[in-house]
Order: sequence, then structure tokens, then C-alpha cells
Amino acid sequence: MRRAVTRVAPRRRLSVRVERVDKHIAVVTLDRPEKLNALNMAAFRGVRDAARKLRDDASVRCVVLRGAGRAFCAGLDVKGVMHPLRAKANCAELLERADGEAANLAQAVSYLWRGVPCPVVAAVHGACFGGGLQIALGADVRVAAEDAKLSVMEAKWGLVPDMGATAALRELTRRDVALELTTSGRVVGAREALELGLVTRVVEGSAFDAALEFARRVAKGSPDAAAAAKQLWHAAYDAGGGEPAERELLRLETVLQERLLGGWNQVACSMRGLGAPPALTPGFADRADAWAPEAQSAAREWLARLEASGGDEGD
Repeated sequence: MRRAVTRVAPRRRLSVRVERVDKHIAVVTLDRPEKLNALNMAAFRGVRDAARKLRDDASVRCVVLRGAGRAFCAGLDVKGVMHPLRAKANCAELLERADGEAANLAQAVSYLWRGVPCPVVAAVHGACFGGGLQIALGADVRVAAEDAKLSVMEAKWGLVPDMGATAALRELTRRDVALELTTSGRVVGAREALELGLVTRVVEGSAFDAALEFARRVAKGSPDAAAAAKQLWHAAYDAGGGEPAERELLRLETVLQERLLGGWNQVACSMRGLGAPPALTPGFADRADAWAPEAQSAAREWLARLEASGGDEGD
């Protein structure tokens, strides 16, 4: 009697993987190496979902974005996303903006990393074009390998960058540089990208190893202080010029510092800094609820009201 054989279909590989390293570091990998990690619809959804999940995970102290294989990300998978049978539905999904959301799906893969309350570092190697560059620009820090090639590639297709580049490039480059790169679509190497402000630093070896080294340094410190630093500098670069903006930022420094002082993680840092014996030095707790995205939004609204009232609003 022949035994029946059950055939199990092979599991489809995820376009985006999220893994933990050293407990408190999350590594997000674009995993379509055969396509140079070009973005299909599954990749768009995967990056968005990863950012949302990590944003709400208080145990994460740093995030590393990377690409598998020979490239970080070569941009949009044009043949897949713009397939004649699916192009209309795909474009509608990418461009539709849900009520109350700042970004649509296309923009979320870059923009959402700004709201993750811990440092996000992109490890850039090989091709980093179009949508791939915009994902990297959404990170707080970009470490590039010597072989990295970057381009605002949308000009090739008669388009403008629409995945969050405008929120990032205005902080990183001069206006003429942003316009030149966007209208020419030219490819720049890692060293020129550093000069233009597109990347934070260039390393001779592995960009991922360097990014992981940075993440481990961050993870050894207070997650509350890292979240406060990110909030402070985003506010500083988003603020306008002149005395009113400076007054608001000085007030924000004080508000954030008062929130940190005396907290568990700040006390742990102080005891380490003062040389307390390891047996008497407490370990760090997960990031406090005060640094959750909802709490940060509430704090910004409170500061705006306080500034408008001239500092007379009660506690």
C-alpha cells in the first residue's frame, strides 16, 4: 500500500526582514538581492509595517537599515509595480493618504523613521537610487561604504521625488544642490555624497559593520536620553529663524532635561559616570512611556500653547 505524500509549498521569502541583534538593536533588511532590493508592493508594505512596529517597541534602542546582497536599494521595481494589469491599483495604494496620516504609503517608508523614538542609521552600499535613497534619507544617520552610488533617480522617469525626500533634503543640502540633483538625476559617489551632505560618513570597510558599531554604542546608553536627543534636534532643524524660534528651542531644552532628570535611566548613567561599583549600578530600563510618539506630540502641542500664552499657562 502506497503512503500518501503531502506536498508543502515552499514559503515565500519576505521582501523585508526584521531581526534583533544584542537584544536592543533592530536590523531591518531589504531582502530582494536578485533585484538589487528594488521596491515592489510587498517591500513598501514591509518597510512601513517595520517602522510602525519598531516605533511602538520601547525595548528597541537603535535601528539599522540595510540591503541584502550587492546594493542598498536600486529604487522602484518599475516592472513589478507598473505592470499593466496592476499599475492602477498599485498607484492608488501608494498615493492614497489615510485620514489623519501625514504620509501616504510611498512616503511612509522614509518619513515614518523620523517618528521612531530612537536613532535610526542606514548602512548604504552599492546602488542607492530613487526610492532607496529616500529611505536612507529618512534615517537619522547614514554610513556609506566606498562603493556606494547615490542618485535622485526620478528625473529618469519624468517625475519628482515623492517618497519623503523633501522633508530630509532641505535639512541636509543647500537648495541649489537639491535642485541640481533632482533635475539631473546624476549618480554621485560616496565621497561626493559626503561633501554634499547626503551621508554622515564614509567607511573603507563594511557600512553595515560600521552602522552596527554605532548602534551598539547607542544601545549602551540611556534610551530616554537618545529619544530626547532625537526629539530636540528634529525640533531645532524644523524651527524657523529669529528670536521666537530660539526662545521655543531654549524652552524645549529645559522641558526635555527636566523630564530626564531623576529618571531611572538618568540615575543609572550618573552612577556609572561617578564610578559606582558595578554591583551597585542599576541596569537601564526600556524607554519610558514619556518618549512614545503620542507623548511627544502632546508635548509639542503643550509647548506651542505655552509659547502663544507667553509662558503664563498653568501646569
